[in-house]
Amino acid sequence: MKALAAYKTQVVDAAQALTRKGYLMATGGNVSVRVAGQSAFAITPSNFDYLKMTPGDICALDFDLNMLEGRLKPSVESAMHGAVYQARADVNAIIHTHQVYASALTLIKAPIPALFDEQARFLGRSVEIIPYAPSGTGFLKNAVAKHVKNRNNAFMMQNHGALVFGHDMERAIHNVEILEKCSLAYLLALCTERKTGKIPLAVREIAFAKLRKDQKKVEQGMMGTGGE
Repeated sequence: MKALAAYKTQVVDAAQALTRKGYLMATGGNVSVRVAGQSAFAITPSNFDYLKMTPGDICALDFDLNMLEGRLKPSVESAMHGAVYQARADVNAIIHTHQVYASALTLIKAPIPALFDEQARFLGRSVEIIPYAPSGTGFLKNAVAKHVKNRNNAFMMQNHGALVFGHDMERAIHNVEILEKCSLAYLLALCTERKTGKIPLAVREIAFAKLRKDQKKVEQGMMGTGGE
């Protein structure tokens, strides 16, 4: 389907950029983008080298996980991506990584409080830990679908990795980078065993209100998705 070509290219470009930056490694993680105007998304295939990936390798699925286009098996986390798109009309791109510093925080069950203005503005009030569930299962899909309703744009899945959203792919990639900066800073602060400072509550709420304003614009179709 010619209409899906731009979305497939976008997924490949994002996955390869994230790999070169070190956020995606080997075949771990997955990347998807919502197809505008349809109950569908394009997603990376399962167990495939990102740097060898081409648009023809990308899978297109509807929200019931029926294959619309593709010759390879889609990511085992496809159901999770579909659930997020259905729960969050403001989300048009999803990136799941096994990035190191965020993953380390999942091992000690350490959610990240509001440490920086930029974090609250783009990631949300905090970065919560989603309880452990096996990869690619309905248990994980349901846990994710439940937690993302708080409107934050970044989460950490226990003993697994990070889950990051954006109103378009560029924003989602930026949010991955913000999350890793916050994760590293918080880990270092925890190592000092001193009290970790947070931004004032009022500032956090002002920043989050700006994020919610953007999300509502996306839901109303007032902000572009960067799809085609």
